[in-house]
Amino acid sequence: MRLLVIEDDPDLNRQLVHALGDAGYAVDCAFDGEEGHFLGDSEPYDAVVLDIGLPKLDGISVLEHWRRAGKRMPVLILTARDRWSDKVQGFDAGADDYVAKPFHMEEVLARLRALLRRASGHASSELTCGPVRLDTRSGRVSVNGTPVKLTSHEYRLLSYLMHHAGRVVSRAELVEHLYEQDFDRDSNTIEVFVGRLRKKIDCDVIQTVRGLGYLLTAPEAAR
Repeated sequence: MRLLVIEDDPDLNRQLVHALGDAGYAVDCAFDGEEGHFLGDSEPYDAVVLDIGLPKLDGISVLEHWRRAGKRMPVLILTARDRWSDKVQGFDAGADDYVAKPFHMEEVLARLRALLRRASGHASSELTCGPVRLDTRSGRVSVNGTPVKLTSHEYRLLSYLMHHAGRVVSRAELVEHLYEQDFDRDSNTIEVFVGRLRKKIDCDVIQTVRGLGYLLTAPEAAR
């Protein structure tokens, strides 16, 4: 999953990017509304963390521009504790949730997990496909109850496929959603990660749809 953080405070921006990266997300960041608006308008993010009080272009305006342009990614706004009006404006502009400053990072992570689940039609924090289970809270993966250790890129790949289980995901889409903006992207590496992932989970849940991409489906459904 690829996220965008738009926060003008350098320390808080860095803390958010670090925490989200540690949680297994690919993260881009911006420090003002104009840059953030451009990134959100031109890149396919799975969710955005958006501060309201931004320089150059405020967060409410950024969000309104996105929604008018048809951008549907979930947006979590950051508000000042005593500004209830910010929350109302944010929801009216198209925000999906909010966190009031100062906040605990675990709350931000939990709210983002919930937004991402809802956006892909999942109700539980545990995603399953056949014998494969992925716990989005702990970042743990198991097959038939046995823990499987994955690298960060392997985890991102499996997580994205499991959030979009039952539909074909192209290599181009995976590249766009698994890597940060400044990462040296190569769609051929996706094949390498899929091969490694198949060996580690050792069950037939990742199907190759020739010429289209990959499909995550339970073995029984694949027959």
